[in-house]
Amino acid sequence: MNDHTSDDAQAAQRQAALDYHRLPRPGKLEIRATKPLANGRDLALAYSPGVAEASLAIHADQARARDYTARGNLVGVVSNGSAVLGLGNIGALASKPVMEGKAVLFKTFAGIDCFDIELDESDPERLADIVCALEPTFGAINLEDIKSPDCFIVEKLCRERMNIPVFHDDQHGTAIVVGAAALNALRLTGRKWRDIKVVSTGGGAAGIACLNMLVTLGVRRENVFLCDLAGLVHEGRTEDMTPQKAEFAQPGGPRSLDDVIDGADMFLGLSGPGVLKPEMVARMASRPIIFALANPNPEISYDVARAAASDAIIATGRSDYPNQVNNVLCFPFIFRGALDVGATEINEAMKVGCVEGIAALARATTSAEAAAAYQGEQLTFGPDYLIPKPFDPRLMGVVASSVAKAAMESGVASRPIEDIEAYKKGLDASVFRSSLIMRPVFSAASQAQRRIVFAEGEDERVLRAAQAIVEETTDTPIVIGRPDVIATRIARAGLTMEPGRDLEIVNPQNDPRYRDYWETYHDIMARRGVGPDLARAVMRTNTTAIGAVMVHRNEADSLICGTFGQFLWHLRYVTEVLGQDGLHPVGAMSLMILEEGPLFIADTHVHAQPTPDQVAETVLACARHVRRFGVEPKVALCSGSQFGNLDSHSGRTMRAALAALDAMALDFQYEGEMNADAALDADLRARFLPRGRMEGPANVLVFAGTDAAGATRNILKARAGGLEVGPILMGMGNKAHIVTPSITARGLLNISALAGTPVAHYG
Repeated sequence: MNDHTSDDAQAAQRQAALDYHRLPRPGKLEIRATKPLANGRDLALAYSPGVAEASLAIHADQARARDYTARGNLVGVVSNGSAVLGLGNIGALASKPVMEGKAVLFKTFAGIDCFDIELDESDPERLADIVCALEPTFGAINLEDIKSPDCFIVEKLCRERMNIPVFHDDQHGTAIVVGAAALNALRLTGRKWRDIKVVSTGGGAAGIACLNMLVTLGVRRENVFLCDLAGLVHEGRTEDMTPQKAEFAQPGGPRSLDDVIDGADMFLGLSGPGVLKPEMVARMASRPIIFALANPNPEISYDVARAAASDAIIATGRSDYPNQVNNVLCFPFIFRGALDVGATEINEAMKVGCVEGIAALARATTSAEAAAAYQGEQLTFGPDYLIPKPFDPRLMGVVASSVAKAAMESGVASRPIEDIEAYKKGLDASVFRSSLIMRPVFSAASQAQRRIVFAEGEDERVLRAAQAIVEETTDTPIVIGRPDVIATRIARAGLTMEPGRDLEIVNPQNDPRYRDYWETYHDIMARRGVGPDLARAVMRTNTTAIGAVMVHRNEADSLICGTFGQFLWHLRYVTEVLGQDGLHPVGAMSLMILEEGPLFIADTHVHAQPTPDQVAETVLACARHVRRFGVEPKVALCSGSQFGNLDSHSGRTMRAALAALDAMALDFQYEGEMNADAALDADLRARFLPRGRMEGPANVLVFAGTDAAGATRNILKARAGGLEVGPILMGMGNKAHIVTPSITARGLLNISALAGTPVAHYG
């Protein structure tokens, strides 16, 4: 790339960043009301006179502020802009985009609300006075980008005077992530904390905090050699010294980094580029641990360090190399745990709990969501994967619960949690939005041991779902595919399941049951134009048909297919093989998990233009399946006609279906025919039909054609942030489910839980 092209690319990137912050509206934050303000009554409750009741309650008992205000979930991100990462002392106003960004990370990763507070104050004691005066507003304070040594003064004063957590993320967030990475690096190299020699460069806030964390974890202070621009920090030195540096002073006189690097087990750099030379690395201990964290240019580049010591374990602050030390692994979740137990401070025990939680997560099997976010990267615990990735959704549950537990055990929790495991599950449910509503399904599935066969067994999403089945359920996964391909992809994905032990593989190219399978398929299809040669070919090439035959022969309990290909193509083979004993596809229903709650949509795939009887049958099947989720069905028959105001095909179909349902003794609410907005808005519906038979909004929408149902499903996914569980194939006795190519590994796990529940469990 020539210099001109490089300059153009940089200019384009700068403009893109500016546009991101400016459009479609300036900034990265907004304030949204959590209560309605639509009429005079709402106004009277939100403000005068109703607000006085909340104020009086808090005046009588200040702890009630958590019940009546947002304070219990509100963090103040406070900076004076004196040490903004990579930019230096740019001042309070210029730091505002950075602080807004920090607030966005709090909300995105941990559901914590934030106000960013930029203070034009350089005196640390006056800055502390201002922060302390903010205590009534916030549940916790995150100090950010305050220069050293001022940050030590501000944090110390605030911690002493405030009764809420105060945490300087530049110090302690970095220290926690470094501690987690170091813990796992020592584990990989067989070292003990008390035995290692640590050489560090940089004596700023983050560097000192990291060294203090390593000492807390077990490193002996006398084994720490801290160097800065003036050389080794040693006893008697006066140049550029602070009380914090002095705690790591070594005996003896002046020395340089080059003098103390020999035999070092770990290098920790939080200084500047090019400080650590390759010849220094060569003189470190074998399998050296090198954390070169200066940003954007580290103390030694990853490639140079690797060339100097091929067995080195290396971490940087950059996202384009393995083991990025990123504070986002820590700060959202340590605050989440602290807020949830009402911690009065964030103490050393909570920081260590955070370290151990992050480290343990890296050693666990990689989540499918993290793998999807970091496609192409090796996410298996080892030298290049010491710490999790920031988008691993399990961080919330693991880290926040570890912090909450440590807060309770160390006596700083004002609202202890009785059941820490239930708390962790609740956190997981807030991240995996499907968790809460899927809980009854997983609970029912745990009472059975089902064999689930996946037709597309070579797909990585399928393999990750199979791993989750092994870890989280009592079911047995069976995958159809080439064993060598499956083994390679299991290894590449860092999964721990083993064929033959944890899952069964059916090889279409060479399976001892091949003759039994094609003869079975031929017996079923012999009078439908399928001869022996075609039956043999189908059983060699069509994995959906193979899976269906396995279920037919009772070698599996349920088939899951459809991760590629068209729904009706798969349905053809499922129906041909499994359409015995009165089973037939009734319809496909998708559960859409929305912010407002669950909404079920049918029929999304099976009947393009159903008859009234088919609609009625779909309604009955939907009601039965909705109850599997612990939800009482309220079904709306949706059409272009609103209670008879149009003589349309959809209106006539739904009116006839309604008449058929009325002839049955049904134990659930249903109503129609109506528009979708009337189905979801009871007040609007009452204007058209004041004495209707259904109360409140519908939670099941049944449409008069797959076009309308499918479009609704797709719009909810694409524009309303809906998370889909399904499609659920109804009418096939739970013997088969056909998913769609957009499904995720988590979606496959959800549908496998549905498949893992025998029909008898849900009626």
